[in-house]
Amino acid sequence: MAERRDHFIIGFVAGSAALGITFLFRIFAGGLFIPELAAQTLFSLMPGTVESLAVETLGPLAKQMAFAGAIVANLFLYGAIGVLSHRTYQRLAHKGFVVNLSQLSLLSYAVLFALAAIMLEVTQFLSQPIPISLTSLYLLPPHIVFGFILYFKFRRQATRPELVQQMNLKESIADLGRRQFLRIAVAGAIGSAIFFSGSGFLFPKPARTSDIPSDRVLQPAKSPNDIFADPRLASLVTSEVTPNDRFYKVDVNILTPAINGNAWKLSVKGLVNNPLELTYEELKSMPAVEEYATLECVSNKIGEDLISTALWKGVSLKSVLANAQLKPEAAYIVFKCYDGYDVGIPLERGLETVLAYEMNGVPLPPEHGFPLRAIVPGIYGMMNAKWITEIEVVDSTYEGFWQRRGWSNNAQYQIHSTIVLPGVALTSRFGDLRSSKTVVGEKVSIAGIAFAGDRGISRVEVSIDGGKSWQTAIIKEPLSNYTWVLWATEWNPSAAGSYSIIVRATDKMGKVQTPEYQNPFPNGSTGYHRVHINVEAS
Repeated sequence: MAERRDHFIIGFVAGSAALGITFLFRIFAGGLFIPELAAQTLFSLMPGTVESLAVETLGPLAKQMAFAGAIVANLFLYGAIGVLSHRTYQRLAHKGFVVNLSQLSLLSYAVLFALAAIMLEVTQFLSQPIPISLTSLYLLPPHIVFGFILYFKFRRQATRPELVQQMNLKESIADLGRRQFLRIAVAGAIGSAIFFSGSGFLFPKPARTSDIPSDRVLQPAKSPNDIFADPRLASLVTSEVTPNDRFYKVDVNILTPAINGNAWKLSVKGLVNNPLELTYEELKSMPAVEEYATLECVSNKIGEDLISTALWKGVSLKSVLANAQLKPEAAYIVFKCYDGYDVGIPLERGLETVLAYEMNGVPLPPEHGFPLRAIVPGIYGMMNAKWITEIEVVDSTYEGFWQRRGWSNNAQYQIHSTIVLPGVALTSRFGDLRSSKTVVGEKVSIAGIAFAGDRGISRVEVSIDGGKSWQTAIIKEPLSNYTWVLWATEWNPSAAGSYSIIVRATDKMGKVQTPEYQNPFPNGSTGYHRVHINVEAS
């Protein structure tokens, strides 16, 4: 048993070195990183109900935990290979360095290559798609190093057993107790996960930039009679357009795809008379359109922050399709993406779509779809494809990646409204909105957002008594027909106590937001948002 622990830890340590080298290949040469591929495969195969539960429970941590878990599993696999490798080494130890290095390297190489080939076959997503031939080359050097470390440790172990016994060190591998073994293994795995994720490469933090042009920065209203001139709402108003570094980000990738804009091309094909292939510069040379639009993730729960607004610039999909000359039977537009993602939208939605290459006055950041993404009015973010490389026109309803896993293919935004002040909702989008102490006789600002996609918002109502009565809030003129609206009202509490504040909205079609709570899967969440506050005596 002690020998197996010995060989397992040798394999574990050698595997850490192999993973480190593989990681460097990933950074500098775009090679394959097995834990990334494993996590990507997991997401590719995950049913929509499971994915929804993971996002609801863990948020962005779900993806990071899957990646960290894949690193741990990969290291433990290397440990198991270390145990198996020692058995073959014992039989071939007399054959010399070249034979032993070859067999120790090839066993781990064969196991990891086979796993990689299987995962490449079944996964839909690859942040950095590479052919299987290059995969075989990228995996070879790390496993030569793995084999060399095994050979060195096994040989040393075989030639110095007496010395090890004489030293009788408590830290010697042969004398490790179960607890000490687990500590080393877990510490190594956690350390590796921290290294790979903390490096900033696999989970980069967006650089903070002033990405909204100065002539478009929104300022609080100046009229003293305008409720939005209240200094307590300044952060809400100035962040009506979400800066790029605060814009929500949800996708299936462990690593943000890195695309060379100079080599990228957009293919337009299918039911068109004139198939197109456009470069980045050719696309940008076409007449440009700009549009403010709000995007929201279908996994967003009531009162949470997977929603943002930006100014998008690009070309009209309608004009691109006009150049491609649609055939009469065209019915659906399919976006196919660099990472393997795909989604389809009805033709009528496509004719309102912007193919965006700029966001808030700068080129699309990589995490938001560089070089090209779709901004489709009225439907959830999962339909607004990023990293688009191909547009195909088809004659029937198309179900994309998440739709094949049970999510809505209609994907129309639900009517919802959120109380931002008082409370803590959406502070990641609107910055420092702090609620002050609430005292009897002092006015309280109540404000937030409401959104119903391209149907707009006609009315927002607020209740202070848990829904028994309602008062109409003031709505700020929206930036476009496709954005959220800001709303605000004031309340002067007349008595101390605990209060439940609720908000509801009505869209411009006359439909009132439903109070019925519904989880995000499969059509998006519904229900009223409420906050509880305590009013103190003056």
